[in-house]
Amino acid sequence: MSNLFSVFLHLLLLFKLAAPVTFRHHRYDDLMRMLYKVHNECPYITRVYSIGRSVKGRHLYVLEFSDYPGIHEPLEPEVKYVGNMHGDEVLGRELLLQLSEFLCEEFRNGNPRIIRLIEGTRIHILPSMNPDGYEVAADQGPDNSEYLVGRNNANGVDLNRNFPDLNTYFYYNEKYGGPNHHLPLPDNWKSQVEPETRAVIQWIRSINFILSANLHGGAVVANYPYDKSLEHRVRGFRRTANTPTPDDKLFQKLAKVYSYAHGWMYQGWNCGDYFPDGITNGASWYSLSKGMQDFNYLHTNCFDITLELSCNKFPHQEELHREWLGNREALIQFLEEVHQGIKGMVFDENCNNVVGAVISISGINHDVTSGDHGDYFRLLLPGTYTVTASAPGFDPETVSVTVGPAEPKQVNFHLKHS
Repeated sequence: MSNLFSVFLHLLLLFKLAAPVTFRHHRYDDLMRMLYKVHNECPYITRVYSIGRSVKGRHLYVLEFSDYPGIHEPLEPEVKYVGNMHGDEVLGRELLLQLSEFLCEEFRNGNPRIIRLIEGTRIHILPSMNPDGYEVAADQGPDNSEYLVGRNNANGVDLNRNFPDLNTYFYYNEKYGGPNHHLPLPDNWKSQVEPETRAVIQWIRSINFILSANLHGGAVVANYPYDKSLEHRVRGFRRTANTPTPDDKLFQKLAKVYSYAHGWMYQGWNCGDYFPDGITNGASWYSLSKGMQDFNYLHTNCFDITLELSCNKFPHQEELHREWLGNREALIQFLEEVHQGIKGMVFDENCNNVVGAVISISGINHDVTSGDHGDYFRLLLPGTYTVTASAPGFDPETVSVTVGPAEPKQVNFHLKHS
């Protein structure tokens, strides 16, 4: 009898672990509770922090996953997901909450893939960049036909048209010469952007993010930079035209990783649109100025793409489980993509870290820099590259590196004072 009882208890425990999560929409208070619930369940690998407040004073909460939460470990890359930038595009918000719970549960259950991911990557999840807009959209619910209600923040501003426009400077520099990365912001930038945008900019300036995706709705496609077309304006509108970055092939690969790991994005036919392989260059779809993904690429070391994940911007609650199953593998695979290319430390001849060293790849007109700990990360496709590290007051060092398809190759530099 005791054996039967122990079997029963074991089955009950298994059922409890495997019990399906209630798939539902989360208002602001529910979102906050959910993040702290995950933190309480996995306190040693998570941290909840706020990067700022919305117009109406709601916190922009981030949930971090790491084996050392709150600490940057040299040579461990930083990645981020941003959801609900447009308040009425809600699926990304729910997927990121679900992802948070999934990462915690799988880590606790001993899933080696998730353990390896969390121990080797610092993951930051911002489920809602626009909590004020979400509350307006949620008040009308998924059945109201009023389009775009809640899209903007409480000041009526579209946050994905609110970042400093660095594309114009880069297109000029590309033609006439000038910096190709970490383009400076105007002195008055803080007064030109919304509180939510300012919080995100300060966030991405304070952490050396390497890879990122922002989650949207209204289509099903993985959209990669540039978003802003290089073509001249015609009657006030900028013409649609493919406008690739210097890392175009890499961005296409990142987009395809998500698309082909997704349940149906890769098929191309979705929401009345057709995108081959389920991906598109942003500007070839429609030109967008002051967007977040272009800003990430031109101002920081971060490669950011935009994931459009549902035809219906506010799906019914009953659809959330299917959407999670369609996106779960893609969300994990995309995080794993940060582990490719090259990475390493930049030292001086006394083995001190060199901060802000420039890492250049011959033939690719986009450099990255070493972070506050002297470590750098450069996402690259497999191939052989000529790589140069340089810094003011030092002689540059150049090496030839062959990159494989698996783990990133570690390449350290030892710069000598000039």
